[in-house]
Amino acid sequence: MICTMPSMSNHIIIIAGESSGDLHAAHLVDELKKIDPSLSFSGLGGKHMQHSGVILYEDITRLAVVGFVEILKHYHEFKRIFNMVLHKCVEQKPRAVILVDYPGFNLRLAQELKKQDIPVIYYISPQIWAWKEKRINIIKKYTDRLLVLFKFEKEFYAQRGLDVDFVGHPFIDTVNVTKARDEILKNLNLTAEKITIGLLPGSRQREVEIMLPIMIDAASLLSQKYPNIQFLLIKAPTIPHALIEEYVMHTSTPIVIGKNNIYDNISACDVCMVTSGTATLETALLGKPMVVIYRTSFFTWLLARALVKIPNIGLVNVVAGDRIVPECVQYHANGGNIAAEMEKMFTDEIVLADIKKKLKKVKESLGASGASHRAAQKIITLISNPPNLPAS
Repeated sequence: MICTMPSMSNHIIIIAGESSGDLHAAHLVDELKKIDPSLSFSGLGGKHMQHSGVILYEDITRLAVVGFVEILKHYHEFKRIFNMVLHKCVEQKPRAVILVDYPGFNLRLAQELKKQDIPVIYYISPQIWAWKEKRINIIKKYTDRLLVLFKFEKEFYAQRGLDVDFVGHPFIDTVNVTKARDEILKNLNLTAEKITIGLLPGSRQREVEIMLPIMIDAASLLSQKYPNIQFLLIKAPTIPHALIEEYVMHTSTPIVIGKNNIYDNISACDVCMVTSGTATLETALLGKPMVVIYRTSFFTWLLARALVKIPNIGLVNVVAGDRIVPECVQYHANGGNIAAEMEKMFTDEIVLADIKKKLKKVKESLGASGASHRAAQKIITLISNPPNLPAS
């Protein structure tokens, strides 16, 4: 749905391109409205932003794709949306534009916005500490302020001459459990006495299509060896239930599909298999040991190997600065390897306790409660200093 907004001095445009960014942007908008109720918002995002009162030009989260090849397939669609958003920004002359992660799109937009003298605030840093570090020059030149979620990001930018604000991670407030483990399992017709293994195949359809069969293979191998385990599949809200059912119904291994609160479901598990992404951090915050899994197309993998400069891909390991949970990536992402790594964890209480201790430190590193509010306060301060924001 494309909407037309009148130009207004108290209007902010906010751009988020994926489901996680949509959620964080929605919380940010909620906090900005609490501080200044006169603010209005439009932009790109998804259902969470729309629920928070953002007038969407278009729901871009429907185009959630993974990998270089997949992005190229949607090039013309992205170009159309980019041109439309740029036109909206020029037409509406907003007080500021807030860019949320999504660097391939948002960094190009920042360059065009600078030509129009529109203030640009970047919320949630692109992962340039992992790859494409040269993007730091674009951030420095074309954005007016950068707000980051991780302490190591602030240190990364400080070492390269940028002054950024660490606001903490919104997950500290949003990753919550509402019920006791026994109650959750009972509602799912699972047994509290058994070891419960969670399967988190991802939040994008293509991810699920690749990762879920691998996870089911691992579950099948574990089930044959250990009769005292059970499996709980934790579906992201962005994934159709029918897609998950299609895979589950074709396996002889009993797998229960979770319902309602995904954090309750994760908390009911003893260990998890998790597709690499923000879900690894959510699982970590709930103190659950996991195996991080990822596989992509051959061409995308070749490019990633050449460009990615960090030893771990799981966000939980990146934040920890160490491989505190195992990773099975690309050719190592198969049922046998995953089952073996899972077995090492749930059969050894010492290993489990050590991982849980390290996961607790990861949680402590994400800052105190109120990250979205702190980010909103920073933004209000920045946009209250016309005509130009202070340079980073």
